[in-house]
Amino acid sequence: MANPCDAPHYHGGRLFAATKKYPLAPKPWLDLSTGINCVAYPFVTPGPEAYARLPEPEAAEALESAAARFFGLGDSQCCVAAPGTQALLQALPRLIPAKTVAVLGFSYAEHRRCWAASGAEVFVVEHFDGLLAAEVAVIVNPNNPDGKLRQLAALRDLASRLAARGKWLVIDEAFADLLPGASLAPDLPLPGVVVLRSFGKCFGLAGVRLGFALGPQPFVRRLRQALGPWAVSGPALEIGQQAYADSDWIAQSAARLAEDGAALDSVLRDAGLETIGGTPLFRLARHERAAEIFEKLCGAGVLVRPFEEKPGWLRFGIPHGAQDFARLRAALG
Repeated sequence: MANPCDAPHYHGGRLFAATKKYPLAPKPWLDLSTGINCVAYPFVTPGPEAYARLPEPEAAEALESAAARFFGLGDSQCCVAAPGTQALLQALPRLIPAKTVAVLGFSYAEHRRCWAASGAEVFVVEHFDGLLAAEVAVIVNPNNPDGKLRQLAALRDLASRLAARGKWLVIDEAFADLLPGASLAPDLPLPGVVVLRSFGKCFGLAGVRLGFALGPQPFVRRLRQALGPWAVSGPALEIGQQAYADSDWIAQSAARLAEDGAALDSVLRDAGLETIGGTPLFRLARHERAAEIFEKLCGAGVLVRPFEEKPGWLRFGIPHGAQDFARLRAALG
């Protein structure tokens, strides 16, 4: 299935390219392609000094402490902020040289791409035991795009088995923020375990470019040095602190997404699509004519996520508001 912008590594978004490819589509686009909260956190705009000055180390420490508390991580020294999780994916192969990397199941493609670009042999396995054959094991939990969750007890056991062999476990928890009890962060630090967390998805602020790596202190120190000084912008440091401290907004957002997710399930079901997975931020649906549905949606100015490797699949972000739901329902026909 062709994606709306024909990019070699498409993950959603790219509305400019979608507009160019579908010039007659109604505007503005309803973008449900990225699995990002469509209701952004209402932050207080940072003052001019956040833009005019280099970020202070103390501000970065304050953000990492706030994030560590949110993640349930006991030691904020085991947390490092970065300009987005993508930057961390590209940094890991430089810090953990590996000849073999195993990724669990069909999952987020950037893990495979980044490790392969470093020269590693990357292979996909379907079971935990297959991960033991590689020097680095990668698990996305909950998985993207099907939302599958792995049990924490099984992850702890896998981490112990890998560490005993001097190997590493990388767990991408980009979609774990609104799933209490799903994260391994409260167990950290663990030998050879790195957990990645995203900011922009839960808080609907992907453009802030903020992400975190959690791991053993020696590894975190090396990663901090690799990222260099002022890795995170001053405005991002302030916005992140605001968001992670706002427990009321987070709880309200979780409740709203649960309600809107149930409404999306109904819309998809009425349109003849089968929901086969998801998280609080997206649903994965299946249909034998998914390619036709994708084209129809694009023609109506609604962008969802197709999968070249899984032509029968479409991923839908969670809409919000009567207008967006009505537009999606009409586009699906």
